[in-house]
Amino acid sequence: MALRVYNTMARSLEEFLPIKKDEVGFYGCGPTVYNYAHIGNLRAYVFLDLLNRTFSYLGYTVNHVMNITDIGHLTGDSDDGEDKMLKTAQEKGKTVLEIAAYYTEAFFKDIDALNIKRPTVICKATDHIPEMIALIERLEKNGHTYMAGGNLYFDVSTFPEYGKLARINMDDLKAGARIDIDENKKNPFDFVLWFTKSKFENQALVWDSPWGKGYPGWHIECSAMSMKYLGENFDIHTGGIDHIPIHHTNEIAQSEGATGKKWVNYWLHNEFLVLSKEEGKMSKSSGSFLRLSSLLEKGYEALDYRFFLLGAHYRSQLAFSWQAMDSAKQSRRALLGRIAKILETITEEKREALLQKDLSQLGEKARAHHKAFISAIEDDLSSPRCLSELQMLVKNPDISNEEKLLLIQDFDTVLALDLLASAKELTEKKEDENTISSELLAELEKRIKERDEAKKEKDYARADAIRNELLANGIMLIDSPEGTSWKKQN
Repeated sequence: MALRVYNTMARSLEEFLPIKKDEVGFYGCGPTVYNYAHIGNLRAYVFLDLLNRTFSYLGYTVNHVMNITDIGHLTGDSDDGEDKMLKTAQEKGKTVLEIAAYYTEAFFKDIDALNIKRPTVICKATDHIPEMIALIERLEKNGHTYMAGGNLYFDVSTFPEYGKLARINMDDLKAGARIDIDENKKNPFDFVLWFTKSKFENQALVWDSPWGKGYPGWHIECSAMSMKYLGENFDIHTGGIDHIPIHHTNEIAQSEGATGKKWVNYWLHNEFLVLSKEEGKMSKSSGSFLRLSSLLEKGYEALDYRFFLLGAHYRSQLAFSWQAMDSAKQSRRALLGRIAKILETITEEKREALLQKDLSQLGEKARAHHKAFISAIEDDLSSPRCLSELQMLVKNPDISNEEKLLLIQDFDTVLALDLLASAKELTEKKEDENTISSELLAELEKRIKERDEAKKEKDYARADAIRNELLANGIMLIDSPEGTSWKKQN
């Protein structure tokens, strides 16, 4: 089966057909760096990474472009609200560019912790003002703009297909139904391409332009930068579902208004991560939101969160709760425990040699797992099915540990859960936990023997006292039909 993806434009699954054979170019909307990324934001980038890794896994050469919005960004996708970059800079007593640099670094720290591959091209809006101006000039030449109140607007009435992505019927909507009416606009759906009359005094970042000193509207940056690095027609554009009605709708209008041709072949959108009522709304504007560091502080690992996200399809709304995170953590640890047992049966030297082999020598049953995994990832990136296939592989008694090891490594090139390294680390941690000095070991064995004698004499009070004494010193005794064993407690 060939790769199929859900194209938002068509509202259906479609076979992916690249513009260039065995190559794919895709653009993903990046962060606006005025604050830390919250865990809902990070879901979008795990989805982008899954897409990136899937194409590489299937043999494509990938050109993944992502923007960094380091120019003032308004509260909503429309042209209203406050300038988030400027607001944060004023609150922190920093310059706008200092704020952007700080939160860009923080964003990539989270990205790296989640095993998300860096895009091929990372482009900052402030580095591409000339490209934005050039694109706006093309729109002006094609008759899509007008000047009003000192700002340059895109006139949606000049683009008959406006709203095709969001299925907006212009005739059915009343003026002002979607956004506050701007008295300078001919139509409430018109949007600013270039501001010269800012709504904010002393705007921090401004540039000279044919329309006066000012700064670009938000939507124009994605059109200008994607076309610079991917061309005027490219394969895929991604983003969250919240981008569909305004941001991506406006991007299409200005891009195709400038070039006169189709801009993007496939539109892929990820659903929201939603919080339980106890956690509240996932919003930065509230001043209180969950970051990746919030999870780490509660004892989870970054890859626990990645595992949690992969457990749901990217187009399904996903509810976050601490209970759900506990379940993901336990499931991941159980999986790593099973993989660790597989690793224990293969020497380090044999393991290294084995992992250099390809999958051509797999037996029939192992090949069936491999085929099922490929089928799952080609079915619109079905990560839940991929995880299920991994679990079934690891538990299958009819497949050799050597074959399991090869397939675990293969599957993990897509899942990026560091399965083999994490399983090895888990084993080493357990070994370390149960390692004590020879003197302490002799004393421990002595105390266990004393407890065994107390139990034989039915002196249960003394036996319990020895157990409690050892437990207070970090040693837990475990009784079984085979005798008494022990483990260190954290």
